[in-house]
Amino acid sequence: MTSTIFAPASGFGRAAVAVIRISGPACASLLTALSGPLPAPRRLSLRTLRDPADGAVLDRALVAFLPGPATFSGEDMAELHLHGGAAVRAGVIRALTAFPGCRPAEAGAFTRRAVLNGRLDLTEAEGIADLIEAETEAQRRQALRQLDGALGRQVAAWRAEAIDCLATTEAALDFSDEGDVDDAALDAGLFSRAVALRDAVALALADGRRGERLREGFCIVLAGAPNAGKSTLLNALSRREAAIVSERPGTTRDTIEVRLDLGGLPVLLVDTAGLRETEDMLEAEGIRRTRARLVEADLVLALTPPGADPLPLPPLAGRVLYVRTKADLTEGGRDGLSVSGLTGDGLPALLDAIQAEAERALGGGEALVTRERHREALTRCVAHLDRVAKGAARHMPELVAEDLRLAARALGEVGGHVGVEDVLDRLFAGFCIGK
Repeated sequence: MTSTIFAPASGFGRAAVAVIRISGPACASLLTALSGPLPAPRRLSLRTLRDPADGAVLDRALVAFLPGPATFSGEDMAELHLHGGAAVRAGVIRALTAFPGCRPAEAGAFTRRAVLNGRLDLTEAEGIADLIEAETEAQRRQALRQLDGALGRQVAAWRAEAIDCLATTEAALDFSDEGDVDDAALDAGLFSRAVALRDAVALALADGRRGERLREGFCIVLAGAPNAGKSTLLNALSRREAAIVSERPGTTRDTIEVRLDLGGLPVLLVDTAGLRETEDMLEAEGIRRTRARLVEADLVLALTPPGADPLPLPPLAGRVLYVRTKADLTEGGRDGLSVSGLTGDGLPALLDAIQAEAERALGGGEALVTRERHREALTRCVAHLDRVAKGAARHMPELVAEDLRLAARALGEVGGHVGVEDVLDRLFAGFCIGK
């Protein structure tokens, strides 16, 4: 963090304005070299930008200087609002690259510095990543709650309680001969606090994985025998030709995924290979992948064409909706869900049924846990607090203290307070340059 980093914060290509962000200790000297005397802090000023190497004019631009630590990254920052041509942007970036102590930013470098400087905790940084990736209204709202610190504040409160219980336990261990230390510090009162904390964390985990499902999309797998109308229905639901449709059985040999916004909820629609016995190695591999996706699905649409028996499915993790396809080829009344991907007959009823299933899985309140990383750390915390509760009967204060310490550590990992270098590397590798 001794270097000064810079990157375009706006998209590439022609535009009215291109924004370049700069962060680091050389911000003030760099801005002075480019544009003359520093402008008033946190105000845009019109300046002529010149290359520090030879004084050549680069652009007429708006510049801003933001002194730290009250900035996004927690250190001195600057912004250059340039004309949006590619040549202008390239010329300014060349000048910045040549300035001593400056280098181009890597993906997520600005947000990483914000975390390391204490301006954001790790859950808030993840909220920024989720907000950038949000495709639906529900995902946007969840990301904003995360960015606002909903999970971070709750985990911080849990961690403070765990640390307080740990301090009480260690005081009883280390200063048991002192008169002002409660000899009964490890009585039922301490353990009841630990149990209450365990129950609170466990309640947050018992959310049906709503947060993760909302981030990743409610997964719907189309399953059926060959020529059951899966690909036709996928194209009808996605309103484009996402899959090849053919009368030849076994045309679809791999999974095809389409993302949809269904009433503000994110849906991942998956077309799969037809289920049947086959000696074709490629088709058999597609069927194996189909069976794997069925187990992972949140909802399975089991498609049955006219005259066929309902599809027998293996035990599934997801719920199943049985749907009759090719309704345009049948006459008279039809019971249950019956659709035609060609004419659109029955699609509104099917979409209503899908939306009801998605709302059931994704609704029911605001989820705190939005990533598998959160869930894994909180699950470890609950396990340690469970052992604390059992320690009440064994009267082993050393083990009680160790489990409380590990529970507090697990909670600290959620917010990024301990042992998270690898997590930081994985998280910020997925950010865009300039964020």
